[in-house]
Amino acid sequence: MNRTAILERLQSELREGNHIIGVSTGTGITAKVAADSGADFILMLNSGKFRQMGRSSLAGFLPFCNSNEMVMDFASKEIVPLVRDTPVLFGLNANDPTRDMSLYIEEIKNRGFAGVNNYPTVGLIDGAFREALEEDGISYDREVEAIRLAHQQELFTVAFVFDKAQAVQMAEAGADVICVHLGLTVGGLLGARKVVSLEAAKAKALRILTACGEVKPEVIKMIYGGPVKTPVDVQYMYSNNTQIMGYIGGSAFERIPSEQSITAITRDFKRLGKLDEDDLMVKMLSGITRHYDYVEFVKEYVAQNYSEEVVFADLAKVAHVSRSYLSSLFKKEVGCSFQSYLVGFRMQKAAILLQAPHLQLSEVSAMAGYPDYAQFSRMFKKLMGCSPKQYKSNLNTKT
Repeated sequence: MNRTAILERLQSELREGNHIIGVSTGTGITAKVAADSGADFILMLNSGKFRQMGRSSLAGFLPFCNSNEMVMDFASKEIVPLVRDTPVLFGLNANDPTRDMSLYIEEIKNRGFAGVNNYPTVGLIDGAFREALEEDGISYDREVEAIRLAHQQELFTVAFVFDKAQAVQMAEAGADVICVHLGLTVGGLLGARKVVSLEAAKAKALRILTACGEVKPEVIKMIYGGPVKTPVDVQYMYSNNTQIMGYIGGSAFERIPSEQSITAITRDFKRLGKLDEDDLMVKMLSGITRHYDYVEFVKEYVAQNYSEEVVFADLAKVAHVSRSYLSSLFKKEVGCSFQSYLVGFRMQKAAILLQAPHLQLSEVSAMAGYPDYAQFSRMFKKLMGCSPKQYKSNLNTKT
């Protein structure tokens, strides 16, 4: 995919009110799933590979291996052949003294990469070590020059920046995306400390992005790392501004979800026989009547699964009663048929989802259990008295 096509796709996403998402990974399965789930581009950084080795992202800055060789080896073999419809970007160590950057960028392009990103970056290093590096000619300026060379070769470019001056440099060099790097993804921040950290990160990002926007208004502006690691964090960063157009994540998409899910599933297998009795699946497997009445079971099932297909006959089978008996019992206790209850529950949830400004109508439809938007719109209007679009418009008018 060439640079022009990538930019047209990204600008189309922005025009439709969507945000741009980039995923940094070191493994094919993450790249494939991220691409299938709508990621706009995939970053191949050496830190991504180290994360898969169980190491910190910081390992990408230590002399464990040649960064460019590592990225070229795993990305050209595992990622580029696998992810064909989503741009794959090469994390380029622009300070590599063993490479002629112009020739190497040409090789990167010939190996099937759609673009480059300056990583590992001197911008994440400070203090006496930074001074020593720069005295030896290892500098951020070389990263700017590499982005300039890649732009000249018509590659898509994503530039990590750390202050206003660097943002302006990269914009002038032709970077297509300016991404404010807020530092390595941090954990352990909770409550008020997390809020203060997010506020500071947002203020910093907006100062930097405003500066580069004045130089190159059409540049796509994104953020990465620091305290921003969950969808709630990202939503806060997007709020009340149009400068932040997207988010790039590494640990947020790969290490943190993997750690959480593997920890949870390992504990569950370890404590077989001691599973939480409140879990709906446990109740269904051990017998509905042991836990609560049939109608309560149906209502709880709907509450947890309304966004998926819900087949009433299946619920009757799980409860080990006939469909007609469960239907009669449900209508007697609830006052309406199961189908009416399900539709009403979904529409109430949809009404809440429509209050979220970043969600498209089609997304709300799917989240409410209606892959077919036309059907969703008809049912919503029937129950709520207006179409989803009108309902959302009325909400915006009130605010």
